[in-house]
Amino acid sequence: MARAMEGASTNRRNFLGLVGLGAAAMASGGTLAGCSKDPRSQGSATTAEQAAGVVPNFKDSTLVPPDVKGVRPMADGYVKYPTSLADAISEKAITSGKPVTATTPWWGPAPPAANKLVEAVGADMGGAINFSIQDGNTYGDKLNTMLGARDVPELTCIPGWEINKLARFSDGVHALFEDLTPYLAGDKVNAYPLLAGLDTRAWQDSVWGGKLMGVPFPTDAPFPSVLFVRKDVTEQRGIADPTSLDELYQFGKSLTNADKGEWAFGDIWLEVQQIAGAGGSENGWMKTADGKVVHRMETPEYKRAVEFMARLYAEKLIHPDIASSKGGDTQALFKGGKMFMYGTGGGSWKETWRPAVQVNPKFNMQAVKVFGADKGKPPVRWQTRSAIIWTFIKKGVGQERVQELLRVLNYTAAPFGTKEWELQNFGVEGTHFKRDGSGTPVTNDLWVKEFANQFIFLGGRPPVVVGGPDIPTYAADFVNWGNDATQYLEKNPWDGIKVETPTQMAAIAQPTEDKITDILRGRTPVSDLDKVVADWRKAGGDAGRDFYAKVLADNGR
Repeated sequence: MARAMEGASTNRRNFLGLVGLGAAAMASGGTLAGCSKDPRSQGSATTAEQAAGVVPNFKDSTLVPPDVKGVRPMADGYVKYPTSLADAISEKAITSGKPVTATTPWWGPAPPAANKLVEAVGADMGGAINFSIQDGNTYGDKLNTMLGARDVPELTCIPGWEINKLARFSDGVHALFEDLTPYLAGDKVNAYPLLAGLDTRAWQDSVWGGKLMGVPFPTDAPFPSVLFVRKDVTEQRGIADPTSLDELYQFGKSLTNADKGEWAFGDIWLEVQQIAGAGGSENGWMKTADGKVVHRMETPEYKRAVEFMARLYAEKLIHPDIASSKGGDTQALFKGGKMFMYGTGGGSWKETWRPAVQVNPKFNMQAVKVFGADKGKPPVRWQTRSAIIWTFIKKGVGQERVQELLRVLNYTAAPFGTKEWELQNFGVEGTHFKRDGSGTPVTNDLWVKEFANQFIFLGGRPPVVVGGPDIPTYAADFVNWGNDATQYLEKNPWDGIKVETPTQMAAIAQPTEDKITDILRGRTPVSDLDKVVADWRKAGGDAGRDFYAKVLADNGR
């Protein structure tokens, strides 16, 4: 399971970077799916109509006009930090005096139990939040144990990529967690007005079996991957960003110099597939113009992507640490000038750029403007689901406690520009941060020690892209890149339908991906691709096609 997506790392100290990874992994064809699926699971789907009838009515909670407006589904960007903050919540969320129990993941050193940041947010809510923070790298194992024993806290954060691995989750979710439909459907959400500010499509993804079962965390950008380049290096060397596959290859030749310990590329496999035009945002599946359901592996565009990547590996244009079976520390190699281009989730942009510029003020990490395989040919950009992480409320705690827990999640949904948002993200002024001349929070070592995205994971809030004085162009760079890329987003015919992949198909995803990796790395010839696809079809691919086609037919699509 650790090899689910070679070349990518889940060692993130930033939630948004994690979101980027999770989305990319799920969009890459199911490589993180099916590890512990019940073998009897035949797949299921919640219809779009079922979802539409139980979600909250949307009410925009945005308080601060953006500096850079995002073209939806791209989030808005903020270059400047607000000079004044609003109080979003006047009444205490926790009124019973009873501590709230919660489990969240974290990809980093465990924060101390005695935690001033957690205590401060709890005090503002009106009570204590007792977190059980688990290692994100083994979070799925922890969830399996908890859910299997039916021993869950009052609030459980479950990322979508972990749900894909949980046995019969579409059944278990109703046994373990509270149905939130009676509390949040339609105008009932008005009791929790900040939850009404979460994206409707994200709420639709929170419906299992016709019931609203979780509170979503909407993603900040719909793109599962972004192609990043060391712009400071390429500008200094006079090398332009590529605008075709041929130019991408030439970029690799120009920037690779093994004698100097420099290679052009890290892992760019997800990007190359999209550049080549291989679609399939829905777990690799798409619907062609003639109405057929096909998987991206069956398309000539995918074959072209395989051939291109195999050439990059064969000519050793990819850093050897990344090309090895163990993989390498992508961020360290990129920041250290050992490689100059790689693809990963967009959320890692900020977490990579910010510390790097402290060491090298000239460091400039930029996203390459999206391009197609040939000049004038548009790319395909996969589109992630609107929500990939959910918070669930333990079943059986009683109506008053459910309402109290929803008030906690209403608090965590406070938008950018509020005192509540700042407290959850930066802690206490004078304790965890100070303000620079523009009023922007600058965090200190205590913040680094105590902050583990506790409240960011606890519940969703309207997504925003926020820069800072150390990377002043970041917000505009990201939003402008996303606004351009949005025009190439693939339309997903399963959009609005929650689909649980049949076990048979999920089970063959990883073995098939391993075979594709062998081809890319040159361990088996490219000519084996047709046989790999044929074997995949026989082992479950064709059954998966029938299932996905039936879901569309059942929904009148």
